[in-house]
Amino acid sequence: MTLTLSHYLVLGAILFAIGVFGIFLNRRNLLVLLMSIELILLSVNMNFVAFSSWSGDLTGQVFVFFILTVAAAEAAIGLAIMVLLFRSLNTIDVEELDRLKG
Repeated sequence: MTLTLSHYLVLGAILFAIGVFGIFLNRRNLLVLLMSIELILLSVNMNFVAFSSWSGDLTGQVFVFFILTVAAAEAAIGLAIMVLLFRSLNTIDVEELDRLKG
């Protein structure tokens, strides 16, 4: 059995849907929200690589490196903010963030 472009696109759509459901079903835990956003970014990257491989052009694969760099920086900054929030509020509940108002 050979894998075609449609197999990769279906897998990317499934991963994207899992990430969107993770955002909509769990709006309280900041860590789950960050992981859902990363899952969405990785599913989009997989689609870029699949289309790039299918068309024979390396532009999509080069673009994925830039997206992964931004995603790594976003994850590092998001985790740092989450650690600071946990230290000040003793929770990572998103609904408790309104207590930070001055």
